[in-house]
Formats: sequence, structure tokens, C-alpha cells
Amino acid sequence: MFVFITGASSGIGEALARQYAAQGATIGLVGRRQQMLDALAASLPGTHHCYALDVRDRDALHRAAADFQAACGRVDLVIANAGISVGTLTEEMEDFDGFKTVIDTNLVAMVATFEPFIAGMKARRAGQLVGIASVAGIRGLPGAGAYSASKAAVIAYCESVRNELIHYGIRVSTVAPGYIRTPLTAHNPYTMPFLMEPDVFAEKAARAIARGTRYTVIPWQMGVVARLLRLLPAVVYDHFASKAPRKPRASRPS
Repeated sequence: MFVFITGASSGIGEALARQYAAQGATIGLVGRRQQMLDALAASLPGTHHCYALDVRDRDALHRAAADFQAACGRVDLVIANAGISVGTLTEEMEDFDGFKTVIDTNLVAMVATFEPFIAGMKARRAGQLVGIASVAGIRGLPGAGAYSASKAAVIAYCESVRNELIHYGIRVSTVAPGYIRTPLTAHNPYTMPFLMEPDVFAEKAARAIARGTRYTVIPWQMGVVARLLRLLPAVVYDHFASKAPRKPRASRPS
């Protein structure tokens, strides 16, 4: 099995890489930090390929995809996991660049990640694309306009792609994590219900992906919360959400 994973140097991406390597997969590891990618590859069973790049660089991402496909002959699974989060406020003019960076990384780079693999999957009438979303995309969270918007867009985007490719034998799955213990959540100044370890998440996500699940929230408890949130009238949701704690703003996303 040949698997291409973005955001692989830490957090969910690293956990997914370990999960698939343990299954015997050859993995294309994509991340910004060469040293961390090399260390991860060296710690995994098997031989893997490391690509240090910024996923916002579409050309670099496509070169990595081409190299991995050439080395492996085919790619069975592509997981667009790279993502960042930072608190944003629309009235703060200096937050605009951070807002754009979040959207470009979480959404636009997902498009660039999937693009170069679709032709080969169509030709083989096989393969799977996976977009990592978030429960933060279910309803808008105060102070997290960029992150919530990007993840809501990921959910809708993956649904669109799934129905574009369904007749070509290509499966598209959306996995929406709840709170996972990663560097992305480490600085959240509020209680995170149902907090899950990344290796546990990766095992559950891999099982859902193998089943071809179209959309899933992990852990299941957050899936229940997500369904309830969808049903709440706006006036009720606003009453509680407007009082919720907010992710800290920063001069640059982390």
C-alpha cells in the first residue's frame, strides 16, 4: 500500500504515518521540517519518502506528488491533513494575513494535494482521497472565524469531490476530529471534552478510512455533539456560543 500524507511531521499526521507504516505501507511524508520528517521516517518500519515543503507552495507539492508516484508506481491513499489554527477577529486589521494563511493552508492546499493524484486513480478506477476536517467546521466558533470557515469549507469541498469521482471508483472520505492531544490544541485555554490521544485517533481513523466511510467524527462522543449542534436553532446556539472561551490571537499562525 502506498500512502501520501501532508502535515506528517507531528500531531495527527505523524500518528497516521505510524499507523499505516505498522500496516506495511510505504509513505510519502510531507511537512515543513526536514529534520522532523527524517527522524520520523527513520523510526518507522519500511522505507519511506520525505518531502519538506510548505503545502501552500502548489508547485512544490505537485513535484513531491510526481516523485512519489514515480517511485511507487501508484498511490492508493492520499490524506490531506496539513492544517493550522489561530484565533482571529475580523475587526483587527492585522489578523487579515493570518486569516488568509489559515484558509490557504487548510483548504486551498487540500485542493493542491488531491489534484495530481486524481488522473492516476481514474485510470486505475481505484484509490482514496481523505480530507481531515474538524468539528469546528460544524458551527462557527467565536474568535475562530478563519479556522471554522476553513474546516466548514473542507467538509463541503470533500462532499463535492466525492460526488464528482464516485463513478470512477475513487472513494473520498471526510474525517472530522474532535479534540486530539496535538501541538495544535496544546495552547487552547479552555477545557477540551473527550480529549483523545493521537495514536488512538489514528487507529480509529484508519479503520473508518478502510471501510470507505464517507464522513465521520472521531471520537464518537463528539459525533453526537456535532449532530446536536446541527439541530440547534441559531438563537439557541448563539446564546451559548457567544459566551464561549476563545482561542488566543497571535501575530502569526502556529
